[in-house]
Amino acid sequence: MKSVLLAAGLAFGLATAAAAAPETYTLDPSHSQIVFSYNHLGFSTTTGMFSGFEGTIEFDAEAPANSSVTVSFPTASLITGWDERTTHFLTADFFDAPENPEISFKSTAIEVTGEKSGKITGDLTINGVTKPVVLDAVMTQMGEHPMAKKPWVGFDATTTVKRSDFDMGMFAPYVSDEVAISISIEAQKAE
Repeated sequence: MKSVLLAAGLAFGLATAAAAAPETYTLDPSHSQIVFSYNHLGFSTTTGMFSGFEGTIEFDAEAPANSSVTVSFPTASLITGWDERTTHFLTADFFDAPENPEISFKSTAIEVTGEKSGKITGDLTINGVTKPVVLDAVMTQMGEHPMAKKPWVGFDATTTVKRSDFDMGMFAPYVSDEVAISISIEAQKAE
């Protein structure tokens, strides 16, 4: 989500790049999304998705762990594939979109764990509640975008959160409290 992860992609993929100062990358909202899934009464795995990201990464090539990422997206960008479910999720029973119109993530630490992998710790705010989360991130690709002709980076990340931590525990444990989150993000070098 919150996701969020571009600093990791940059930290892993650009660690060897020669740069004198931090560089800013911006999220590509048309190719970035968060998909979440949860168990529904033991019968199925149900999914939803968020999009409409805004965010920046300040990448320090000389010290990647000092990079940072800030991301936000509209709560009402939620898609569940079933209108009644989407409407219910946006009420005060869950996301309370009228009172909390934005979901955000701000990194607090980046730990490089491999050539293209790392852990991004940060503060995730959902439903007006802020909790720390750790994202397991992997850079998928870095290079010149073939159409935009500018530096581009992509990465995937995963984490698991508890709905109850964000005051959204309705129907738990019958509907799982744990929610699996998958994030796929692209970012472009800012001009």
